[in-house]
Amino acid sequence: MKYGKKRGKAATLLMLMTVLAFASVLAAGYWAAKTPYGPEEETFVEIHPGSNSAQIAHTLAEAGIIRSPYLFRLACWMSAHTRLKLKAGEYRFDHPLTAAEVCERLERGDVYTISVTIPEGSNLFDIAAILQRDGFASRADFLTAAANESSLISDLDPQAKTLEGYLFPDTYKFPRKATVVQIITQMVRRFRMEAAQAGIESTQMHNIITLASLIEKETAVDAERPLVASVFQNRLAKKMPLATDPSIIYGLELEGIWRGTIYASDLKRDTAYNTYLHAGLPPGPISNPGLRSIEAAMHPAQTNYLYFVAAGADAQGASHFSATLAEHDRAVGAYRKARKNAGGR
Repeated sequence: MKYGKKRGKAATLLMLMTVLAFASVLAAGYWAAKTPYGPEEETFVEIHPGSNSAQIAHTLAEAGIIRSPYLFRLACWMSAHTRLKLKAGEYRFDHPLTAAEVCERLERGDVYTISVTIPEGSNLFDIAAILQRDGFASRADFLTAAANESSLISDLDPQAKTLEGYLFPDTYKFPRKATVVQIITQMVRRFRMEAAQAGIESTQMHNIITLASLIEKETAVDAERPLVASVFQNRLAKKMPLATDPSIIYGLELEGIWRGTIYASDLKRDTAYNTYLHAGLPPGPISNPGLRSIEAAMHPAQTNYLYFVAAGADAQGASHFSATLAEHDRAVGAYRKARKNAGGR
C-alpha cells in the first residue's frame, strides 16, 4: 500500500511538472509572439512569388524581422479566419513588430512602393527626367524603351514610332525595383482603360491623341480646352497651318537642339513637327494628354474661331479667341503690352 501511494504521488508530481512545463512553454510562446521584434533601421525583404509559408518564415527570420519561424507560422495560423494567403513582393520594415503584425502585413500585400507623379502634358523627355530623378531608370534607358516597346500600342495606333501620347499621366506606385518595361507597361495599361472609357474609336486613335496632346500643351484651363480644339479643327478644315509653338519645341527636342526659348530661326527650321511650315497635324503626339484634353479633342466646341492668344501676362492663364486676323492682331498686341508691363520681354 505504501508503495502504491508513493507511485501515485510521483505520478501526480510528474503530471504537475508536465503541466507547468507546458504552461511555461505556452507563456514563453505567447510572450514571444506578442512582444515586438525586428530591426530599428530600414530593412527591405523580398518575398518571391510561389514561396510557401515555411520558406517565407525562413526568409523573414534570416533578415531579422521575426524571432522564430515556428512562432511566426503559429501566429499566422491563429490569426487566419480563412485560408491564409501571404503575398509576394518587397516589404519595408523600420521598427519592431509582433509576429501577428508581420503576418497581417504580408496577408494585406502591404508591399513597399514609391509614388511617382507624371503631370498631364509631360512628354517622353519629361518622364525620363522624373524617373531618373526618382532612381528608376536612366534617361537614355527610358527613351530607348519608349521607342523599342511601341508594339505595346501597335493595335491602337499602327503609326506610332514611340509610346509618346500613350503613357497616361497620373500618380503611380511602383515597386522599388520596377524595371523600365514594367513601368511603361503599367502606364500603357492605364491609358487603355481611359481610352476605352472615353470611347475612342480605334480608327481615330492616332488623330485624337495627337490633337489632344496639342490641346494639353496649349492651355491649362479646363473650360478652354474645347475652344482650343475648335480652333485647331477649324484650321484643319480650311487647310491652314496649325502654327502651334509646342509642336515646334517638340521637334527641336527630338533633334536635341531646344534652347529653352523659341527663336525666329526655329520657326523656319524644317522639322516634321513644324506646324508653321507644314499644314495638318504633326506626325504624332507631342505629349501625354490627360482625359480632359482627350475629351476636348473628341468633342470640340462649335465656333468660328481660327486664332487664340493668352489674354494676359500669364501664358497659361485665360486666352482670347478670335475669328479674324485683325481681331487676333489686336489681342496679340494687348498680350505683348501686358507682358511688358509685367516685366517680360
